[in-house]
Amino acid sequence: MNAPTTRRRTVAQALVEFLAHQYTERDGRRHRLIGACWGIFGHGNVAGLGQALLESGEALPYLQGRNEQAMVHAAVGYARQCDRLSAQAVTTSIGPGATNLVTGAALATVNRLPVLLLPGDVFATRPADPVLQQLEVPHAGDVSVNDTLRPVSRYFDRVTRPEALIPAALQAMRVLADPVDTGAVTLALPQDVQAEAYDWPEEFFADRVWRVPRPAPDAEALAEAVRLIRAARRPLLIAGGGVHHAEAEDALRDFAGATGIPVASTQAGKGSLRHDHPADVGGIGHTGTATADALAREADLLIGVGTRYTDFTTASSTLFAAPGVRFVNLNIAAFDSHKLGAAALVADARAGLEALGAELSGHRVAAAYEAGYTAAKQEWERRVDAAYAAPDDSVRPSQTQVLGVLDALVDDTDVVINAAGSLPGDLHKLWRARSRRQYHLEYGYSCMGYEIPAAIGVRLAAPGRPVWALVGDGTYLMNPTEIVTAVQENLPFTLVLLQNHGYASIGGLSEQTGGERFGTAYRFRAGDGTYTGAPLPVDLAANAASLGMHVIRAGTVGELRAALGEARGAKRPTCVYVETETADTVPGAPQAQAWWDVPVAETATRPAAVAARQAYDRQAAGRRRHL
Repeated sequence: MNAPTTRRRTVAQALVEFLAHQYTERDGRRHRLIGACWGIFGHGNVAGLGQALLESGEALPYLQGRNEQAMVHAAVGYARQCDRLSAQAVTTSIGPGATNLVTGAALATVNRLPVLLLPGDVFATRPADPVLQQLEVPHAGDVSVNDTLRPVSRYFDRVTRPEALIPAALQAMRVLADPVDTGAVTLALPQDVQAEAYDWPEEFFADRVWRVPRPAPDAEALAEAVRLIRAARRPLLIAGGGVHHAEAEDALRDFAGATGIPVASTQAGKGSLRHDHPADVGGIGHTGTATADALAREADLLIGVGTRYTDFTTASSTLFAAPGVRFVNLNIAAFDSHKLGAAALVADARAGLEALGAELSGHRVAAAYEAGYTAAKQEWERRVDAAYAAPDDSVRPSQTQVLGVLDALVDDTDVVINAAGSLPGDLHKLWRARSRRQYHLEYGYSCMGYEIPAAIGVRLAAPGRPVWALVGDGTYLMNPTEIVTAVQENLPFTLVLLQNHGYASIGGLSEQTGGERFGTAYRFRAGDGTYTGAPLPVDLAANAASLGMHVIRAGTVGELRAALGEARGAKRPTCVYVETETADTVPGAPQAQAWWDVPVAETATRPAAVAARQAYDRQAAGRRRHL
């Protein structure tokens, strides 16, 4: 009998070769599961994974980053653009390189987007103890800084023996490819184990396909959902990010077109319907449109599709106000399907919508209901037009006017990326999404510094599409380093850098909650120690240029229009820098259509905080639990 065939490889070499042979498959289409590996090298991974990646060549392409957190953001942007069917790996050294992964890992897991983290770890054999960058815990000898990644990882393992890599690697791939359990996956790799050789079974390196299922709904649960929808008089569908992940946009379009049920969208779900579809009523919740939020307050049935029902969507449990309101939740994750006391429909979004559509054949909402939301949608579009309009080309643009100029320029191929600050609210209310992956908002973790690295990830996933990273000055200052990566890798994208001299979003929230904008403005400290209203002597455009970007300064609406047009066709990373007017509201509508629960001091001496608490108590009285 022949002995099993083996290959002599180090642990790092075996892992790299294994990753190069992993695939996902859905609907008969196959994708590389791990498309590339980002890395910054130090003593914890340079002689292990670094050597293995060099030896592998293009079998597993290597991408050089500048900041560990940013590398994870880039990988997450890539995975989202790939509908979670392809991901990237990130390797770092031990110590600060590893702990810098934590924020990116949390972002990935909160948003349920796959990324493989491969941090180096301290010696498993402990030849010297402690080694450089080792965290010593007196009561636990097996703890390292990588344990900070446990609570933000969907799967975590420390590979302390070569043979332990086999089950760990297989479990890691299972989680990355699982549409319910996916998120950050961490394999901590002690630096001595990375370099240790082992005779690996040939089967470990064979092509392996992880099939991504489309589970259909249970028949009884489907019948109950259909009964509730048929009985509803004012139903509203809420489209979440699960619609995009399941590539269910066509199924949703057909469902809405056949039933006339209006569709509102979360930040992650925006673009599930084109903005000009008759049933699309825009964003919902704290940053939603007046149309969608009014429908939500009066709805007798909410149909959640692929949504987690965060506090921004539910207006901190105050938005769904109709007596006796019911919920039907279509979600591939049972955890989300059962939220708000819903009739749970556990299924893939596309399969579930197709099944609902078939069972509801011939059913349509009342003509009066349809006419009502159609008129409200038209009125909101007039507000959007007013927000986008500038009196003439010679004025300095407001933030919403910047969006208006960009809106007039883009087509279905463009991708617009944003994360935290005041821009997400304006975009959720106003942006007219034209295609399924045009609107790329990271709002599950609302992480400043996401946009620039995510733009790189999107460009890698969709090299032919124009990519826009919309960034405020506060966000830019947190994480501009991957500009150098974009320049090095020749990855054209446009950074639209908005300068408003402070944290505009949190400044507004501070004012609303009695904080009087304390600590949110960038103010210049004069020689006598006092703060003045003068802007800081900081030139962010010059900074972007120093990192290798081509920079175009735009001072007026007309200059902005020309600059964005030039940038869209640029063949190199380009920054359009614009200083915006600070006064910026949607005409005819308050900044927030719905509440967000941010607790205010119960006792205070300053009048602003006292008044803010009174307003808070009035709003909080509207909270309810849906059971």
